[in-house]
Amino acid sequence: MTSNKQSNAVRAVLALLSSTSCIIAAAPALAQQSPQQGEALEEIIVTAQRREENLQKVAVAATALSGEGLTEKGVTRVDELQTVAPSLSVTDSGWTQNVNIRGIGLASVSPIVPNGIATYVDGIFQPPIVTTNSFYDLATVEVLRGPQGTSVGSNSIGGAIFINSRNPSFSGVEGYIEGSVGTYDARGAEGAVNLPLSETLAIRGAGKWRKRDSFYDDLGPLNNQPGRLDEVAGRFGALWRPSDAFQALFKLEAASKDSGGYAYRPSPATPYAGYRTSDIRDVDYDSPTRNDERAIQMSLELRYELGSGIILRSLSGYQNKRIFNLYDSDATNAARYSPADAALLAVRTTDQFVRERVWTQEFNIISPTDQTLSWIVGGYYQRNRIDADTENLSNGFPTDILFDTDNITTGVFGQVTYQLSPSLALDVGARYSHFSATGGGGVFIGRGIPIFPPTGLQVADLSGEHKDGRMTGKVSLNWTPDENNLIYAFVARGYKPGGFNSMVSEFDPETVIDYEIGWKATLMGGAVRTQLGAFYYDYKNFQFDVLNTATAQAAPTNLTGATVKGIEAQIQARVSGFTFDAGVAYVDSELGDVTFVDTRAYARAFPGITPAVQCAPGLPSDPPNCIDYTPFIRTTGGGQNLYSPKWTYNLGARYDLWVGDVKITPSVSYAYVGPQWTYIGYSPISDRLPSRGVLGARLGIEKGNLLVEAYGTNLTDDEFVTGQFNNNEYYGAPREYGVRVRYDF
Repeated sequence: MTSNKQSNAVRAVLALLSSTSCIIAAAPALAQQSPQQGEALEEIIVTAQRREENLQKVAVAATALSGEGLTEKGVTRVDELQTVAPSLSVTDSGWTQNVNIRGIGLASVSPIVPNGIATYVDGIFQPPIVTTNSFYDLATVEVLRGPQGTSVGSNSIGGAIFINSRNPSFSGVEGYIEGSVGTYDARGAEGAVNLPLSETLAIRGAGKWRKRDSFYDDLGPLNNQPGRLDEVAGRFGALWRPSDAFQALFKLEAASKDSGGYAYRPSPATPYAGYRTSDIRDVDYDSPTRNDERAIQMSLELRYELGSGIILRSLSGYQNKRIFNLYDSDATNAARYSPADAALLAVRTTDQFVRERVWTQEFNIISPTDQTLSWIVGGYYQRNRIDADTENLSNGFPTDILFDTDNITTGVFGQVTYQLSPSLALDVGARYSHFSATGGGGVFIGRGIPIFPPTGLQVADLSGEHKDGRMTGKVSLNWTPDENNLIYAFVARGYKPGGFNSMVSEFDPETVIDYEIGWKATLMGGAVRTQLGAFYYDYKNFQFDVLNTATAQAAPTNLTGATVKGIEAQIQARVSGFTFDAGVAYVDSELGDVTFVDTRAYARAFPGITPAVQCAPGLPSDPPNCIDYTPFIRTTGGGQNLYSPKWTYNLGARYDLWVGDVKITPSVSYAYVGPQWTYIGYSPISDRLPSRGVLGARLGIEKGNLLVEAYGTNLTDDEFVTGQFNNNEYYGAPREYGVRVRYDF
């Protein structure tokens, strides 16, 4: 079935390209002389290493797009970046998303497990909650692959994503306004305005509003609307530059999103699967659903340039993010069960509140780059305060999980570049990171039931503390035989902190050593750019949630190590009015042997029975008092690393056709993400995401400052799974199409 859909997608791409070719062939009869444009591609400037640098000159594997480029590709959120960046995987798992690059990042939904992929918005590190807001008024997005941390912010083991909004400028009054309508009653408005108030002060305001109906029909009695969208966000920026040497940049952003709850269905392997309809857009809940997200972020960047050209930089940030969830835990309607399935008869709901506040402070001293020795040094401080309150109800019996933790991350880092010769440079970077976490909480049952204490009976203590630290670094040799080629090789070490589950249970940090080579070339006078690289990872102490049979709680644990190796290639080209880009990655990984309790198999055998402690030897299993987990203990013989598709690739093409002073731009894009595992049980039914290919197209008509554009996404209406959590699965959006109108001034 998947291969047929891929074939249909390929045929659709060829048909659209054929149509485009017909337009191009007819163009000479219609087109007048087009405005003169250079054939060279625009330079891609990245700031991930705290300097403005040409991406082709930086010894790092990366994908970078401008705000306009993201719009052309139909990329509006972080999860959609996987359609334009090779080796990136973003999967749904409830209130967080698992973001992984080359199979390394985050495989746990526990709030005590840090991100393995650092995501920054305007330089401020983002916690994993409330990260699905839509993009607007962006300058660039940069996706860096491999360990990061010797020249920027927080440490990260697998890579980093930098989302940079547009800054205020002194260039004049300018901005844009945009409106859109589409299927599923989609409506949206977006705009920005830049105002230079004086020669030293400029401000910029931007905002976005989006609303859309749900893709799903709730067949249950409550008529929920899970998966709908009602989102509003706004950003204010102020740039003060009293002299050429000093500037201060302040930004404040607030966002609110209401999605009506999560939309998911039981996976095919669960006992509830027989009650699913054949239509993946049908859900069947017997509980109310809710998903409200609120976020606020403030940042202040101060820069001062000394007479020697050395820059002193400070970046301060604060975030407050909150998420309110109410969902039907088993995604089923008990009223539809047959008498034979009495064991399934239950109403299970989860009511969840999570709040995370983050304070960050970074200091940098940055040297000029026009000398034999250049360098950057920095210090970093981050405090995360997390409060989580989860109430699970099963047929009216409550289980409460209360948790709070205070995490402090500090680091000092530096990177030196020494020009050994005019064409050969040596980069040496080092970082020391320290992490500490303290927290409290517990698991309580029976709250409000007369035979239990008023606040419930505590059955598990989740309080504890943990400290760790690691030295990481990078050594890179960079050869530029001429101005159009860069060949590099480096070794880098990355690290992700450990944590605690209780006073007597901790898990260790993850580490990785990355061996990498790469070649970046600029050809045909800048009309073609290529990036090619290969890597090998030695990955240790994979962190994953497994069941502790002594406490009956799932908790992060170090399971094993892995080897990960692969190749990546990208190309961008422009010939006359035709622009083409493509990216491909092949990642081969192998996770070591693992012995664990297969909780997904347990849930299929004991539907509706909350995990209990392991029964004492010789005693029979007596759910729910105790359970013999022996039949569910598995030992894998090694398998592909989780969230690590072997193949990912993307293609994009557009043509700018001028008819008088009107520009007509048809464009098409296609992205493929290969199958990937989500759980170490390696069940092809419940633990695997099938491959998917998504086709999109746009047709823009632009005259002067006015653009009218028709768009379509998932044009083949491919039905695909985007994530799994416990025994439920999430789905991608269906085919959507619409029109947007934009006016720039």
